[in-house]
Amino acid sequence: MKAERKTLDRALSRAGVMSRSQAEQAIRDGRVRVNGLREREPSTWVDLSRDDVKLDEQPLARWQPLYLALYKPTGLVTSRSDERGRGTVYELLQDVGVWIAPVGRLDKETSGLLLFTNDTDLAERITNPSSKLPKTYEVCARGELDDARLAQLARGVQLDDGMTREALVRLLERSDGRTQLELVITEGRNRQVRRMLEAVGSEVLTLHRSAIGPVKLGELAVGAHRKLRPHEVRALRGE
Repeated sequence: MKAERKTLDRALSRAGVMSRSQAEQAIRDGRVRVNGLREREPSTWVDLSRDDVKLDEQPLARWQPLYLALYKPTGLVTSRSDERGRGTVYELLQDVGVWIAPVGRLDKETSGLLLFTNDTDLAERITNPSSKLPKTYEVCARGELDDARLAQLARGVQLDDGMTREALVRLLERSDGRTQLELVITEGRNRQVRRMLEAVGSEVLTLHRSAIGPVKLGELAVGAHRKLRPHEVRALRGE
C-alpha cells in the first residue's frame, strides 16, 4: 500500500468515522490509540498503511462506507442542529446509527434528493465543480416565461459570483401565470437555481431536485431514505 501520511484527526475523518472536528474531540478525549498507545494530540502524523489506529478499541477497518439517498421534504434545514430551533434532516436519519454527512445542501424550502455519506473522498468529488455532475431540478416559476428567457437560462446568466455554465432547460407547462420547467445544471452554487430565475426576471415558487447524476428519487417516499446501489456509487466515482 502506498504510504500516505495524514494528521490523526484527518485520518479519522477520511476513514468516514466522523467529521474532522468530532475526530479532534475524540482524540483529546482519549478514545484513540496509535500502535497500542493512547494518543491525545490531533496533529500527530500517522500512516494508515503502517500504523495501527483504533477508535474505541476498534480498528478503523471496521468502519464501512455508507451511501444514502434521502427524499428531503420542505420545512427542514440541511444541518445536524439549528440555533433557531428549526427541524433538520437528521430527524429523518435517527435509525442510521453512524456519523454521516450531507453531500451539498438543499435550502429549507426546497424538496427532493439529498445524498449522505461518510466517504469524504466521494463527497469531495461530487461537490467539486470540476466534476460537472448534472443535477436535475423541477421548477415552478412565477410568470409565463417566453422562449427567449428560457434560452437565456440555457446559455447561462450573470450572477453576482459570475456567469453560470450552460444548462439544459425543458419546458413542461406554461399557463395561468406560471411556468413549469426541468432544469439541469452542472454546478452547485448557493441557491443557484433561485438566483438564475431571478436573473431572468422571474421567481421560484417551488423547487424540487429529482436527480444527482445517476441517482434518482424514483419511488422513494417523502422523508424516506435508502442505500445507494453499487452501480450508483461506481457511477458517482466516475468508474
